[in-house]
Amino acid sequence: MSKKKILIVGTGFSGSTIARLLAETGHEVNIIDKRNHIAGNAYDYENELGIRIHKYGPHIFHTNNNTVVDFLSRFTDFLTYKHKVRAMLHDGNEVVLPPNKETQDLLGLENINKVLFEPYTLKMWGISINEINPDIINRVKIRNDYNENYFPNDEFQYMPKNGYTKLIEKMLDHKNIFLETSKNFTKNIEDNYTHIFNSMPIDEYFEFKFGHLPYRSIKFHNYNIPHVSVNSVPTINFTHDEKYTRVTEWKKFPNHGENKSWTTLTFEEPCDFTDNNFERYYPVKDIDGKNRKKYSKYLSLTPKNVTFIGRCGLYAYLDMHQAVSSAMAIARDFLDGKNK
Repeated sequence: MSKKKILIVGTGFSGSTIARLLAETGHEVNIIDKRNHIAGNAYDYENELGIRIHKYGPHIFHTNNNTVVDFLSRFTDFLTYKHKVRAMLHDGNEVVLPPNKETQDLLGLENINKVLFEPYTLKMWGISINEINPDIINRVKIRNDYNENYFPNDEFQYMPKNGYTKLIEKMLDHKNIFLETSKNFTKNIEDNYTHIFNSMPIDEYFEFKFGHLPYRSIKFHNYNIPHVSVNSVPTINFTHDEKYTRVTEWKKFPNHGENKSWTTLTFEEPCDFTDNNFERYYPVKDIDGKNRKKYSKYLSLTPKNVTFIGRCGLYAYLDMHQAVSSAMAIARDFLDGKNK
């Protein structure tokens, strides 16, 4: 394949993976991001206490995909980490999540949905549990054993030793990759490139011709606490009817800070993306599939030299390993000449 000039919009896992793979085959890759940092929603940083924060909520890498692990291992050392989550009940007691046999014994199997899933779903998605696609709820399966790990069936469960930002930074460190942050995408630059891989919201790209695609967003509230440790596990979900869905204590993740006097907590407040500066985090997968049908209408308008990628481009709820796997497949198709 002859050398081509490529534009990639977005420096998250999807865009950065494609950038690296195409750069290694000799293509010239310009990658831009409207934010003032790389790594998309996986961006992390050290706060004033020396504690690493994931700015857009906790990111836990877990997968059974050895190919994805091998690829990412080129850019980071991984630390083994098995995530644990508990749900705090109204009385302040905690139960294991995903609900295991111990949780069932405490709450009663018949109360699991009412206590653990229904209030959380309503807050998180803004619709009732009966309106959301069951695939979303089934991500957290009820178990009949005493497992306490959040991802018990995944072979690889890691945290990048020096954080996600450093991982992406190394991925983008290639002579054929040219990075520009704080750079907004405009269609008038497309003519300068052979192909564009775009992770921006597809409805925004087409100027909302068929209306907005709905997204949920999160407002993050960070608090520094003068205490060495506060919570029993890194993440605690709330079963109450108040606005917060969960809290994360960052020091409980490996290599996330050793401050012996202070800790940092982040509380999450879900909202509609229009109430949070149009920050889009989670595509809404409704049970009737109306949102997906609207997305398909947008996708049918895609120009031949454009490929949409990532959560917002594909309007899909992708975990990190899924974003990387999808991006690797998209890059392979492009290199094999299968893209339109």
